Amino acid sequence: MTSWEIKGRELVNCTCEYGCNCQFNALPDKGHCHAVAGIQIDEGRHGETVLNGLRIAAIFKWPGPIHEGNGEVVAFVDKSADESQREALLRIMTGQDTDPFATMFAVYASTVTKMYDPVFATIELDLDIDGRRGRIFVEDYIETQGEPIRNKVTGADARAQIVLPEGFEYAVAEIGSASSRTRGPVQVEMKDSYGQFANLHLNNHGVVRA
Repeated sequence: MTSWEIKGRELVNCTCEYGCNCQFNALPDKGHCHAVAGIQIDEGRHGETVLNGLRIAAIFKWPGPIHEGNGEVVAFVDKSADESQREALLRIMTGQDTDPFATMFAVYASTVTKMYDPVFATIELDLDIDGRRGRIFVEDYIETQGEPIRNKVTGADARAQIVLPEGFEYAVAEIGSASSRTRGPVQVEMKDSYGQFANLHLNNHGVVRA
């Protein structure tokens, strides 16, 4: 197993209402799960391959709860990555070089039946984790916009967090609202649904905790 480690930031938008039942070991509130994710790798490595500054994204579509499988996914890798970086990122994203079920990459990969060819493209990411604001854009494929949840009376920003001491993706996530529309082989659309903004620190054994 090749060792790897990444530190970065993510925005995830899924079909659940704010909070996302999956974060609490419950079933998705729509009966299915569609999701879009974008990750900025601020620092990273896979073996001797440096991953600093690269970006990845994905579109997921499960017909029912994630654990029941039959999902489909298309992965996006930063166009600027060289051949070794592309291979490293795809190995991480598909759960390889990782302890079983130790990261969200490994968990989701185990539930996917149809994995489309990866797309190497320019991935535009704007991520403000504390501010609960973000944007994912991949031309011809992804348009995602995230913002804070608003107080229904005053319109003021409302802040909420999810803390997962034993989670496989993050330690703390800021929760916001997000909307997405995708094109290409995996098409999903969400409006004002669960938006997850998180700082990530992962390696092949799972979440790295302070």
